[in-house]
Amino acid sequence: MAPDSFNFEKYLDLVNEAEPIMYLGYVTAINGLEIISKGPVAKIGEICTVKLPDGDELLAEVVGLSEKSVKLTAFGDTTGIQIGCEVIGSGKSLQVPVGWNLLGRTINAVGKPIDGLGELIPETYYPVIAPAPDSMKKPLINRRITTGVKAIDSMLTMGKGQRIGIFAGSGVGKSTLLGAIARNTNADINVIGLVGERGKEVPEFINNDLGPEGMKRSVVVVATGDEPSICQLRAAQVCTAVAEYFRDQGKDVMLMMDNVTRFAKAQRKIGLANGEPPAQNGYTPSVFDAIPKLLERTGNNEKGSITAFYAVLVDGDDMNEPIADTVRGVLDGHIVLSRKLAASYHYPAIDVLASISRNATDVIGKTTRKAVAMVRELMAVYQNNAQMINTGIYQKGNSKSIDDAIDFHDKIESFLKQEKDEGFTMKETLDMLSELTGMEFPESDYAENPLAAGKLALETKSE
Repeated sequence: MAPDSFNFEKYLDLVNEAEPIMYLGYVTAINGLEIISKGPVAKIGEICTVKLPDGDELLAEVVGLSEKSVKLTAFGDTTGIQIGCEVIGSGKSLQVPVGWNLLGRTINAVGKPIDGLGELIPETYYPVIAPAPDSMKKPLINRRITTGVKAIDSMLTMGKGQRIGIFAGSGVGKSTLLGAIARNTNADINVIGLVGERGKEVPEFINNDLGPEGMKRSVVVVATGDEPSICQLRAAQVCTAVAEYFRDQGKDVMLMMDNVTRFAKAQRKIGLANGEPPAQNGYTPSVFDAIPKLLERTGNNEKGSITAFYAVLVDGDDMNEPIADTVRGVLDGHIVLSRKLAASYHYPAIDVLASISRNATDVIGKTTRKAVAMVRELMAVYQNNAQMINTGIYQKGNSKSIDDAIDFHDKIESFLKQEKDEGFTMKETLDMLSELTGMEFPESDYAENPLAAGKLALETKSE
């Protein structure tokens, strides 16, 4: 190989980043995944390396400090650690390797590939824990994004940079819905965080829900339920950091996290281990501090956008339990999945009337808004009178609004359903909504920024 064709960059970067001074300590106690050491000189959040007797190494993060000891949480099994094992401080908090070669790859909670496709040569590193963009400098949400799911793109339209929660109990279709969005969205890049999932669900999601086409433009970050709490906690932050990198490259990123509840439970376990008192439903105060810090990192900045879907596993289908309530208060809307709809093979099982997109009116045209209002009103009338209608108590002709709701019910149900492998463009969805309501949409309603397009059309017409 010619000398000028050899790539020395990665080696030069390693030399430049090397720390010439080594801060050492040694293990004095082990309690589960918690390691107590005397030294090294370290700070909260610093990554340390524990040298095992057999030559292996284990990463651990500093989570507590006292006058005489350092408390660390391991990123793996502590089996094999002995009293006296060497602990080496890195002087750095956790950073994730990022770059375009991440696309199509699956990484773990510390940014290492776990897909067997070889090592990653990063372009740079991003901090896993970072502040949110300056709220005063965030561009407004005024461009529409396509998910490929008719019920969302029509009735719960989302803007680029919007953050929304998918609230559901277990087994109602959260992962399937996220996979459909990843395959069909018109975002440039998908970043998907599987936090606390069962091990069998990870390859199922990648191969069945995401598929080869979706994976080509996706990065998947995984921390399964059997991994330590610190891994589940950091996996959520790692996938956010990866999304931030692509946003800073000027891209429209779709971030999907499944799920925030397990992130919260991981933070609770770490908090309790550090002596925090339990508060609401056993959750520690640090949980309610960590959630907004994580969720506020997404959205728009001056370079690009991160549109985010956060799945929330609702315990006992209680939509008002503390984590669901906290997440709903931070996000720009919520999509509720109904177990009743799922049981009746209504896919996606979105309860439209219980769901809301707070930015929908900013990214849809005036005629579309009227059509959506008409459909929601018909659905509400039917739902409020469903018992009378289904038992035959209601006699047709007594109320025009109820008669209309009955006439439109089957058409609306058909419109809101779609097969799991189907995806629709925004034009196709709006054409079907137009046909359903009998309203003719102007050309401006099909634009990415319908309100600006409509205003321009009026100005052009007046001239």
